[in-house]
Amino acid sequence: MPGQEELPSTLERSAEEAQRTWIKAHDSAVEEYGEGERAHRVAFSALKHKYEKVGYHWERKEKGRKGPSDPRAARPRQGGGRSGEGVDEQASKQHLYDVAGRLGIQGRSRMSKPELLEAIRKANRSETRRARM
Repeated sequence: MPGQEELPSTLERSAEEAQRTWIKAHDSAVEEYGEGERAHRVAFSALKHKYEKVGYHWERKEKGRKGPSDPRAARPRQGGGRSGEGVDEQASKQHLYDVAGRLGIQGRSRMSKPELLEAIRKANRSETRRARM
């Protein structure tokens, strides 16, 4: 099935460039591996090089920050590694603090970088769930 028909809801609410990135990677992966979960993983891995998940959609990473957002995106053909759920684990603490502010995360000023990452992941899941209702 073409990537356009498989587009996840979080990407439907994202910029066209993010959608094109995912669709192109998905369609290429379907040719290589066939339809299924693997094609989706490859497409998300490609997306995570330029985009990060903020709430219920994907946004371009901060200027100058390109590359995989988490260990799994860095090596998509190998097993293992924890998914960052679209949160850029390589971003600066200040950037994560700013994202947390946009998501309305309470207590962010006292959080460490790992705590900010987890709070953003949790807020993203909540926002995505709410947007799907």
